[in-house]
Amino acid sequence: MSRALIAMSGGVDSAVAALLTKNAGYDCVGCTMRLHDNADEETLREGTCCSLRDVEDAKSVAVKLGMPYYVFNFAEDFEEKIIRKFIAAYECGRTPNPCIDCNRYMKFEKLYERAQLLHCDYVVTGHYARIEKENGRWLLKKGLDENKDQSYVLYSMTQGQLAHTLFPLGSLTKDTTRALARENGFINASKPDSQDICFVPDGDYAAVIERYTGKKAEPGNFIDREGHILGKHKGIIHYTIGQRRGLGIPAERSYYVTAIDPVNNTVTLSFGEGLFTDTVTVGDINLIAMEKIDAPLRCTAKIRYRHPAQPATVIQTDDNALQIKFDAPQRAVTKGQAAVLYLGDTVLGGGTIK
Repeated sequence: MSRALIAMSGGVDSAVAALLTKNAGYDCVGCTMRLHDNADEETLREGTCCSLRDVEDAKSVAVKLGMPYYVFNFAEDFEEKIIRKFIAAYECGRTPNPCIDCNRYMKFEKLYERAQLLHCDYVVTGHYARIEKENGRWLLKKGLDENKDQSYVLYSMTQGQLAHTLFPLGSLTKDTTRALARENGFINASKPDSQDICFVPDGDYAAVIERYTGKKAEPGNFIDREGHILGKHKGIIHYTIGQRRGLGIPAERSYYVTAIDPVNNTVTLSFGEGLFTDTVTVGDINLIAMEKIDAPLRCTAKIRYRHPAQPATVIQTDDNALQIKFDAPQRAVTKGQAAVLYLGDTVLGGGTIK
């Protein structure tokens, strides 16, 4: 009998993933990753993941399913790999996606190490995505529920990880998942989905960065595209490309952030000029569906999680870089976000926008 380690966040998705894995005949072990120390946990609230209540909810489901259950303390690794990287990106004028890094370094690195220690053959999560093997290669595919598909945040998975991962919810809708949870009497059947980044429970990124670093963001100049000073900004960590709210610069039309310069501590504003581009450079790449892109390849690409995939042509410019040319200019391409490539419902790979 194959053994599976179930990553249980306390939410309904991972609870039903555990149920389906157990019903499929696997020897299951439940676990929750503890990603925060006690002081941090006091600031977490409903709408995030990883709170103390989440641990209790996960444990309740594991007990109901008759599974052993563990809490693994990964707080130190989380701070090093996720939070510090998040802060460094904002300080350099980029806008990171820490959920991608959490999947990459925590669920599919640290948790895999723990799975091996527990002699587990698979790691199971509640992601809405699918894994299939074709022509000797493991492929990552979109979840069938288009509204819940999470393949975008999983593009960094390797062949080895895909071979030892199960996504039981990949063919389900969210309504079906909740129905299964209710039928089985799970305590979290109606629990709302996590909406916020777990260590930014109120959405105030700048306040979190200032709290962790112990220093206030340095004010600087808003400038236009010609370099003329328009006013003062609160510090570059408060802004991201495409932002128009909270700028505090009076004008007849709305200003948008179109560039952030950490060297000169300036934020460039325009009335929309420079906000669109059709060419995107991507680094730190991971390819799933092939070893290398040998020739210009037609595909679709997403530049944000909620961004509809758009037609494009991609070329691989070196071992760790891609250039994506979209058929039509895209709005607010943002350094630090991920660009993910698709061929139909198959993830080709992706990387970080440079």
